[in-house]
Parts: sequence; structure tokens; C-alpha cells
Amino acid sequence: MRYMMKERFWSWGDDFAIKDESERDAFLVDGAAFSWGDKLSLQDMKGRELAYISQTLLSWKPRYRIYKDGREFAEVVKEWSWFKSVFTLDVSGPNDYTIKGSFWEHEFVFERGGCAVAEVSKRFWSWTHTYGIDIVAGEDDISILATCVVIDLVLHDESDG
Repeated sequence: MRYMMKERFWSWGDDFAIKDESERDAFLVDGAAFSWGDKLSLQDMKGRELAYISQTLLSWKPRYRIYKDGREFAEVVKEWSWFKSVFTLDVSGPNDYTIKGSFWEHEFVFERGGCAVAEVSKRFWSWTHTYGIDIVAGEDDISILATCVVIDLVLHDESDG
């Protein structure tokens, strides 16, 4: 499945839509306007929460938790690296994802067990501030999309110093 997400132009409340490959709104990301740390809700178009993203404050590395059904499901961490950014999507058990690539250009790959399971790229929409997220069938679209939101948050925060 392919989704489209715009590079964030942060606004009060941080609300935006993630579109499907037909450019129809598929998910809504609803952010809290006044909170300590980033807090966002990934919802279907009927307003049902599918995942909740919460920034972990007082951490040496950028760290966010993803909750599903009120329980912590995964953690996204920006790893220390000398030459490139690397993120980890740590889910319960041996199913972790490693995310590598050129994050500033929004060109990166999600790998799990040594296999590419999702690709994020601006190449199809390079004239706009939009990038595509291609996810292999059978993968957890919600966790991958929530992680893309986190990566965008981290990159935005880093560019602001």
C-alpha cells in the first residue's frame, strides 16, 4: 500500500491528514496544541484512535512511545551514529524494525529481519513537500506510519536547533 504524507509545516495543534495512493484522506493525525512534549493521535477518518504517540522527555536520545488500545506497543528511538541517522522501531519480541537512509531528503527504508518492508521516498512527488510511504502487504501500516510521523517530528526539532 502507498500513502502520502506532507513534510510538516507545524501549526497549532499539529493536525494533518495522511492520504492513500488515490490522494484521498486515509488517516488523521491530531496533535495536542499545548502539552509538554509532542503528543499525537493517529486516527481513522471517523475519529477512532488507532495509535497514540507520546514523546519521552528527559532522554539522551530522541525517544517516542507508540500506544495501541491504551497499552504501550512500541518505542521509536533515534540511535547515535557518526555519519547518518538511524532509527529503531522497537516492538515486543524479536520483530524490531531498523530505519536507515537519507532522512533529510525523506529517502529511507524500514528493515525487519534483514528484509525491506517499507520504503519512504520523495521521488514521485519531488516538486512538492510530499513523500510516499510504500508498505509491503502484511506489515503493520499503523506502526510504520506512526514512526514516519515521529521521524518527521525529530527532524523538525533538530532543524530548529
